[in-house]
Amino acid sequence: MAMTVRLPQELDSALEAIARQRHISKHAALVEAADRFVRQESKTERVLASVDETTRDYAELLQKLEDT
Repeated sequence: MAMTVRLPQELDSALEAIARQRHISKHAALVEAADRFVRQESKTERVLASVDETTRDYAELLQKLEDT
């Protein structure tokens, strides 16, 4: 799928420098960055879901601890 990305000049320059240093294209650097972002967000969602589940499972105990 084609997509046009317009970056602020400062960000584009920084991306170009990183890509040059790593001997990859800016496109490859953006794909890698997007992949990392998606994986990180997925982890965050799983952690938050786990916290919600634990809070529900232990709500009574947490309430008792709060009352003491």
